[in-house]
Amino acid sequence: MRIVTFAALGFAALMLSAPLAAQTGAPGVAGSTGGRAHSGVHPTAAPRVAAVARVGEIRVDGSLDEPLWQSAPAATDFRQSQPREGEPATQRTEVRFVLDGEALYIGARMFDSLGGAGVRTRLARRDQVRGDADELDIIFDTFHDHLGRTRVVVTPAGVRADAYGPGGAGEDYSWDPIWEAKTRIDSLGWTAELRIPLSQLRFPGDSLQTWGLQIVRLASRVNEWSHWAWWPNNESGGPMRYGHLEDLAIARVPRGLEVLPYVVGQQTRRGTYDATDPFQSRTEELARVGVDLTYRLTSNLTLSATVNPDFGQVEVDPAVVNLGVFETFFSERRPFFVEGAGLFRFGGLSCFSCSNASGLSMLHSRRIGRTPQGAGAAFAAGPYADLPDATTILGAAKITGRTPSGWSVGVLDAVTARERATVQVDPTTTRSVEVEPFTNYFAARIARDLRGGNTQVRGMVTSVVRDLNDSALADRLNRHSEVLGVEVENWFRSRRWRLISMVAVSQVSGDTGAIQRAQLSSARYFQRPDRQPGGNGLFTDRYDPTLTAMRGFAAYSRLSREAGNWIGDAQINVRSPGFEANDLAFNTRMDFIWLNGNIRRRWTRPTSLYRYFQVGMGGQYETNFDGDFAGSPQIHGSMYLEAPSNWYVSWYGHVRPQRLDERLTRGGPAVSRPADWYFSPSVGTDSRRAVVLNGYGWVSRNTERMLDAGVGLSAQVRPASNVSLTFGPSWSHLISRHQFVTSLADSTATSFYGRRYVFADLDQISLSLDTRINVTFSPTLSLEVFAQPLLTSGGYRAFKEFARPRSADKLVYGRNIGTIGYVDTTRTYTVDPDGAAGAAAPFTFSNPDFTFRSLRGNAILRWEFRPGSTLYLVWQQARQSQDAASRVRVGDDLDRLFAAPADNVFLVKVSYWLGL
Repeated sequence: MRIVTFAALGFAALMLSAPLAAQTGAPGVAGSTGGRAHSGVHPTAAPRVAAVARVGEIRVDGSLDEPLWQSAPAATDFRQSQPREGEPATQRTEVRFVLDGEALYIGARMFDSLGGAGVRTRLARRDQVRGDADELDIIFDTFHDHLGRTRVVVTPAGVRADAYGPGGAGEDYSWDPIWEAKTRIDSLGWTAELRIPLSQLRFPGDSLQTWGLQIVRLASRVNEWSHWAWWPNNESGGPMRYGHLEDLAIARVPRGLEVLPYVVGQQTRRGTYDATDPFQSRTEELARVGVDLTYRLTSNLTLSATVNPDFGQVEVDPAVVNLGVFETFFSERRPFFVEGAGLFRFGGLSCFSCSNASGLSMLHSRRIGRTPQGAGAAFAAGPYADLPDATTILGAAKITGRTPSGWSVGVLDAVTARERATVQVDPTTTRSVEVEPFTNYFAARIARDLRGGNTQVRGMVTSVVRDLNDSALADRLNRHSEVLGVEVENWFRSRRWRLISMVAVSQVSGDTGAIQRAQLSSARYFQRPDRQPGGNGLFTDRYDPTLTAMRGFAAYSRLSREAGNWIGDAQINVRSPGFEANDLAFNTRMDFIWLNGNIRRRWTRPTSLYRYFQVGMGGQYETNFDGDFAGSPQIHGSMYLEAPSNWYVSWYGHVRPQRLDERLTRGGPAVSRPADWYFSPSVGTDSRRAVVLNGYGWVSRNTERMLDAGVGLSAQVRPASNVSLTFGPSWSHLISRHQFVTSLADSTATSFYGRRYVFADLDQISLSLDTRINVTFSPTLSLEVFAQPLLTSGGYRAFKEFARPRSADKLVYGRNIGTIGYVDTTRTYTVDPDGAAGAAAPFTFSNPDFTFRSLRGNAILRWEFRPGSTLYLVWQQARQSQDAASRVRVGDDLDRLFAAPADNVFLVKVSYWLGL
């Protein structure tokens, strides 16, 4: 009954969006997509500029000396968004557009009142434009649907950036089209000349088109951002408020096939070489080849495919020590999956201020090609195993794009190989163990724009199908996983208000062992003995080891005021206990109903005291499906101030009373956490300077004298215009009074349903230093070095157990209850929970103290030796050491770390772009 009730809440939120979708606003401007009227668009007249046909030659050299540039109409009359909102720009800008049958040309003149001496420039790698030098942004809404963005950026040093965000999907900077840009600095300021082939853009098939257009200029010397299509800083803008690029006569739509083959040579040198391992050698070499293909199916739909994709040049993941119950999240870095990811956006969480909350994920592409999940079975079969580092992706393909009628499409399919490990059973015998099944991954999202972009309806489906022939894998992995979701986003009342609502349902199926694992996972802990019985009707909410399928739902709705000096939001986020999408997504917690509300006041017009200032406050509340006060009521506040000097200062804080935690015992009954508070300040200096500092910190305390505190600093030093050094030291100290250690069966622990749950005080100190060195020799040649040393140590003391379920009271062994002894030679604790005279049997566990040291890093030399073709030289190194002591002695730990053997990988990769 309770599941049906909360399902009804989710569906009701979704249905609430439907009447809004039928509203009509004030008449707007007719777009180029079938002449539809766009409601609520352009409350003031949109600026317009026309493109002219190319007559004569244009050499892309940045000089703008062709006569055509003087006769073409210019986009002018820019207005400031910063620092003096609404005033005319102090630095004049002129941008002109020329079109032929193959490309769009852009000529831009950026005047500076100090001439060339006032232009600030900095060399950086492509897409690394950071607002610390002058720049010009050209943003197209090519379908004129008031949703999409195609952005190209250029700086006076010729650094380019580009991003693609169709259909309100967010901008994706991994998109790297082939286009040219040349710049010059002269006595008047600087100029830019761009040539963008039409084959690299997506647009309708009309012979005469109008595109949405925005032009943004940053004059770094005066920190002035100016816009051609301007709107107040406290109003919702974006493509809805863009100007118009008119008279685009496109006689034909270029198709074209792009082929990007690659070849890789790699050598691995192991410092951690084990001479007794028959499958390991100190040095290994390998070579591989593959190809990426891109074909334009229509003017706006693109097919991308890859065969044997390679990701060897991707930056290494940072080292972490995870003592919690949830998996560590690592972001996707592989180019094939990153590019176009915005077209698969669905769900998520948006709030003006919130904490301890997570949005719905339906696609986390790092699940594709992951480390084989049956590695444990291989090592259980023998002392040595030859395991693949990752699952082979046999092939993957995507269709992405947008139709003229307003449909956005993203379809992804990938097939991974059946992987086997060779296991040494004894010195003369080996056997093959399957560690990953043959698997197909599928994801598709469609979105439909209504009311001129004021409403968007999105639907998404994902599926994972595994060919499970091995009984051990069938007992571990789901055979099928399907998720279906629908989402509606509405803007109304002149885009001052927004309502987002979504609902999703999931089903996983497989052998009873696999479904039981899903029920027992930390996401839901169905086995908790104090859970209400629940039921397994349409949706799953009761532990049953005989199940072969599990179903659940998720719902989310947020109403927000997005414009004006006063803004705010209210939202509900529901995740049923049986919802499961992690075969192709990343979700940590299920079984919650979360409510949040915020109000914020902002001052956008600069004064002598600030450039921008805002304060906010709000609260949130969470229960599980049993109705337990499981998360927080929470009251929180925040502040952000940007000073006239371009420094900023901010803080966030919250307070929470005592509340239940149903996951602290990791499958046992719920216990309580004490009341606590949290405060986090930060401060940063002017980002345009040669030395930029950003400091942050946090501190949290509770009524048990728990401490969680830390500080960090990001220091960026730019000794030259092409060199950037970034150092990020951080320190944290955690004193927890309830760190989980172990649990064991004990029939005398009747209040905890026949098990004892052992906790301890944990005193953990962590130190790290993220270091980056970027040297840019030219816009097409760069060197990046990343290194992260990490030292962390944890000491466990005062072993204890909770006095009773749903209580924060604890009983320390040897002090409040029973006895505890320690044997140093074996590093084991022995606990008699009720003393020698009691009925409970003594139990032992190992000393969990630890010190972990890690150094990970890589160096990447990139050279784009011709447009779209790149040479990579890569060096990756990893080393680590650990021991069972609990201490941090920086000098000694660093000596031990650098004395540890290192694993090195050297890689050469060449990719060659062919446009056919």
